[in-house]
Amino acid sequence: MPPKKMIDLFTLKMSSTKPIELVAQQVQNACESNHFALLQTYNYHEIVESKGFPMKRKVFIYDICQAKTASLMLSTNPHFAIFMPCTLAIYENDNETIISTMNMELLLKAVSSDKELYNEAKVLFSSFKSLMTSLTI
Repeated sequence: MPPKKMIDLFTLKMSSTKPIELVAQQVQNACESNHFALLQTYNYHEIVESKGFPMKRKVFIYDICQAKTASLMLSTNPHFAIFMPCTLAIYENDNETIISTMNMELLLKAVSSDKELYNEAKVLFSSFKSLMTSLTI
């Protein structure tokens, strides 16, 4: 499989013509509106620049959580800890602002035998997509 196709398979991306700074300012409210907790914000371009590696684009990374679903998931599937918390990335690319996350649909299939967890995780992913969509408009 070509690398671009693999990346497209594992990621969910949306784009916006809004300036990245404006999108970044809206993340906290978007999280609250969609019942997520914003745990951490990284101005990644500033972090790597402080280590001596300046970047030509701005990249913001957010750790986001919905505690109920995280608790259900980790109670029965502790190996899923490597996928938590949910990560939202916002970056500049060719005069667009890209809002991106991992495509959770691939992981949902792994828990489909646990109906409660599967349904809760589906709702979480749907809410996460709504959060992302709200950042594009």
